Amino acid sequence: MLKKVRILIVDDDPDVCEYLQKFLSKDGYDVTTVANPTQVLDELKNKPYQIIILDLKMPGMSGEELLRRIRAIDSDICIIIYTGYPTVDSAVDTMKQQVFDYIKKPFNIDDFRAVIRKAIEERGLIITPEARLNQEIGNKIRTLRKKKNLTLKKLANRTGLSVSLISQIELAKTSASVSTLYKIASALGIKIGYFFSDI
Repeated sequence: MLKKVRILIVDDDPDVCEYLQKFLSKDGYDVTTVANPTQVLDELKNKPYQIIILDLKMPGMSGEELLRRIRAIDSDICIIIYTGYPTVDSAVDTMKQQVFDYIKKPFNIDDFRAVIRKAIEERGLIITPEARLNQEIGNKIRTLRKKKNLTLKKLANRTGLSVSLISQIELAKTSASVSTLYKIASALGIKIGYFFSDI
């Protein structure tokens, strides 16, 4: 991990807060817990968080109401809902507020970890060295291809690779093999080392 992801857990149950804080901290996250939902907005003003894990049933303010208030000040923060009282209505209402996932309690801890990892990857909150390399290579291919006025289809014809594969490489959604990079470099009239310069 190149930067620490800050996670805010909002749950009125101190045992749940302690449990989640313990295992998420072991995974390398910077974790803060808040038991009183009325304090969450102040906490968000004081410290930037990338992920909020929010319980729906709490005294003082419902998770649905808190979710609406959070969205009013931050439309982009990643929110994961978890609840011991799941209903279709609450799932639909929270999904309308662009929550990342809706998890039922009790949950399997490994499944919960997987949801957080998926949120981090999809939101680009952590970029691994491999992902950064793929991004740099993809950007270089796209920039050079456009400079040479080549469409994806034209480059595919020159290389014998599929349009889909080249597109996936440019978007950094897949890693290119050395032989694939060699074909692309040859088609663009450059040496393969160009892709790795200044990285």
